[in-house]
Amino acid sequence: MPPRTATTFPSPVMQARRWLAGAEFPPERPLINVSQAAPVDSPPEPLRREMARLVMAEPQAHLYGPVLGLPELRDEIARQWSAAYDGKVRPDQVAITSGCNEAFCAAIATLTSEGDEVILPTPWYFNHKMYLDMAGAVAVPLSTGTGLIPDPESARALITPRTRAIALVSPNNPAGVEYPPAILRGFYDLCAEAGIALILDETYRDFHSSDRAPHDLFGRADWGETLIQLYSFSKAYRLTGHRVGAMITGPARLAEVEKFLDTVTICPAQLGQFAALWGMRNLRQWLAGERDEVLARRAAIEAGFAPLAARGWHLLGCGAYFAYLAHPFALPSDQLAPLLLHQAGVLLLPGTMFTPAGDSAGAAQLRIAFANLDRDGIARLLTRLAEFDPAEPR
Repeated sequence: MPPRTATTFPSPVMQARRWLAGAEFPPERPLINVSQAAPVDSPPEPLRREMARLVMAEPQAHLYGPVLGLPELRDEIARQWSAAYDGKVRPDQVAITSGCNEAFCAAIATLTSEGDEVILPTPWYFNHKMYLDMAGAVAVPLSTGTGLIPDPESARALITPRTRAIALVSPNNPAGVEYPPAILRGFYDLCAEAGIALILDETYRDFHSSDRAPHDLFGRADWGETLIQLYSFSKAYRLTGHRVGAMITGPARLAEVEKFLDTVTICPAQLGQFAALWGMRNLRQWLAGERDEVLARRAAIEAGFAPLAARGWHLLGCGAYFAYLAHPFALPSDQLAPLLLHQAGVLLLPGTMFTPAGDSAGAAQLRIAFANLDRDGIARLLTRLAEFDPAEPR
């Protein structure tokens, strides 16, 4: 039997970076990199100053901490989540993890044995698929069609005695779409009825277009028996390198999660936790401005898309950090993406990285992570895509 890591594909982001080897981009036409959904700027200056103070003045920032995270940060999440979702979240229902990816891995470790199944809507977040492969679990694809919104009743038809969870991401990575509250309620009800978990990754919740709570699930009685919510501080406060995420679920599951975390990281990085706590308490207005800017960039994608539409492109989804496109060319997207890099100077990811092998939808799709482009950069990106012809060399 091959080792577990051999059962999954290489990291798509790392694969795309390897396409850059030997590539040259003239100064008048620099690379436009829309391949990765991570802030490239440092945390805001007030937060960096606080982190510098913590390095010098807070001894606990350099020591092991509780496996499930800084108690003050767990308290703050419980308080703010209860208010934001008009629900009831207690500190003992919150765990801090070393990033949101670890939160997903920990959840899967508590749910699955060899051959158990987890339903993933397609296009899926590739790291979710990768960890299921490495855990010996089976990712069951749930097609979302052209609207990219999964249907609970379609998911019902995929549930078997081996199904342990349905995993959703909203706002979605890679598609950018926001799942309506009624859809999330439908999936919650389905999972509760079937006795399986609903994993809801809300990494991009801070950039949702609605001013209202994206769902009311934390108001349900005994929500912790069904719901496993995941969250990341990386996008909200630009703390990507400090790896701070969260899992919100029932205490019984967190007791199992604690075993996983104690084995893998022992505790989340203390400095990042203190930074996240300070950000939650002091950067509300700054974060609102970040949200406004991301929404403005989303609007720029939508407003500027007409020239691409005239050439046969389709904007399938747009929101949070992402635009998800259907291209008009005969080439599959995994062949098209390297051509876009070398002929148009645009590095993006093909839809084949977000779908099962051989999926025809993935071959026709591309993902753009636009959050690091300002509106002028977005205009340049759209112009390059509109002018691109795979038959013409650069």
